[in-house]
Amino acid sequence: MSTSQPSLRLDAEQLYDVLLKGVRKFLDPDTALVGVWSGGAWLAERLSKDLGRTEAHGTISSALHRDDFSRRGMAVSRDATQLPFEIEGRHILLIDDVLYTGRTTRAVINELFDFGRPASVTLVVLVDRGGRELPIEPVFSAARITLPAEERVSLGRDDTGQFTFQFERV
Repeated sequence: MSTSQPSLRLDAEQLYDVLLKGVRKFLDPDTALVGVWSGGAWLAERLSKDLGRTEAHGTISSALHRDDFSRRGMAVSRDATQLPFEIEGRHILLIDDVLYTGRTTRAVINELFDFGRPASVTLVVLVDRGGRELPIEPVFSAARITLPAEERVSLGRDDTGQFTFQFERV
């Protein structure tokens, strides 16, 4: 992979503010925040703090349920899934940084069900880049963009916790 100049400019901090405002309408006291490893987990951590949530947020990994395991390999350990609350009967707000094909979302939903049967799962994302291969759509996205298939965008976080985007050619 080589790093390329982004085909468009995105301000990750500005989009985070849009996400913060947007997720409020999907929260109630019984809603648990669960971030997809790793960018979604960073977002869930910060959302939890900025929303004044007293319950810890969860982190979930797609590694054990991916359908492209033979091509990608094991990206993270089982320890990446940390759900410090009961899943059974809970309303889950699933948070991810970038939604593309929908395969990661499918995999984390399978992982989530390994821990119990939630009452509902609601997906929110920072960036929806289109290109879906599965019938998965977020109820909220801070931005919708179009990128060539050979370009990848991911969320980064610096030492101070500020979000940025990284673009790569694959």
